[in-house]
Amino acid sequence: MSQFQFQFSGINLAITTPFDAEGKIDYPRFEQLIEKYLEAGIKGFVLSSGTGMHVYLSQQESKDLIAFGAKVIDGRATIIAQTSALLVEDVIERTRHAAECGAKGVMVLPPFFEGPTDDQGVIDFYTAVGTAGLPIIGYNVPGAVGVEITPALMAELCKIPNFVTVKDSSGDLAAQASLIRTGLPTMNGADPLVPYALYAGAAGLIWGGANMAPKTCVAFVKAASERKWDEARELWKALEPVMSLIWQGDYVQSVYAGAEIMGYGAGKPRRPLAALSAEKLVVLREALAPLIEREAAAV
Repeated sequence: MSQFQFQFSGINLAITTPFDAEGKIDYPRFEQLIEKYLEAGIKGFVLSSGTGMHVYLSQQESKDLIAFGAKVIDGRATIIAQTSALLVEDVIERTRHAAECGAKGVMVLPPFFEGPTDDQGVIDFYTAVGTAGLPIIGYNVPGAVGVEITPALMAELCKIPNFVTVKDSSGDLAAQASLIRTGLPTMNGADPLVPYALYAGAAGLIWGGANMAPKTCVAFVKAASERKWDEARELWKALEPVMSLIWQGDYVQSVYAGAEIMGYGAGKPRRPLAALSAEKLVVLREALAPLIEREAAAV
């Protein structure tokens, strides 16, 4: 187990990456978004996240984004940087760069695109990444990567120096509960499962949907952490329709569109993703309706 204490409790916002009309990273808007989310009470950020279109950023763009975001945050929140890449050497180099920028941890996909799928291959990969020196958050999203982090594999991974937790984005509550039952820190990455994950004992959240309604999400997690379940349930009633909707498909496009509606616009997603269709935008607006007034009134 890592010598590092777990330091990623609560919401770690998988913040969107803003793009301008030409599809380039909009750094002034990124700074504005960070300040808005800090004001809303966000205490943790994931820079170059999946929601922030990590796979559609060049290596240099991702590194520049992390460096810029860390400079703006300037110690006011915990920073996780995604450093996933096809080559393990690139992951190590990106992770060392994230450490230099002040990140407290990195989120790393297992080997993907015809990479090893056997447990030992995954263990060897994360062992190599661990040499870069930052706490590692493994990433369980078998539907996209083809590698499942099972409870048995998680137990072996957590023996690796610097490997501290697994973010479960499988969307399978039973599978996530089995990871939590290991007694090892497990983070939830599936928006519709947030309340159930917290009740089951998830150690923290990496939450993309919180881009749309950060104040309500912060209030919900606070109520849940204080075991005020009646209050939490009422807040979740407002959040649940949109958190379930975006999980059904077009996730990134929906978060970008929803954040725009709610006053946290990051422009359009980068190609090859297109803006959310007009038909789906109508449905998204309806799902967000209970949150608009609540967010505006929240202090």
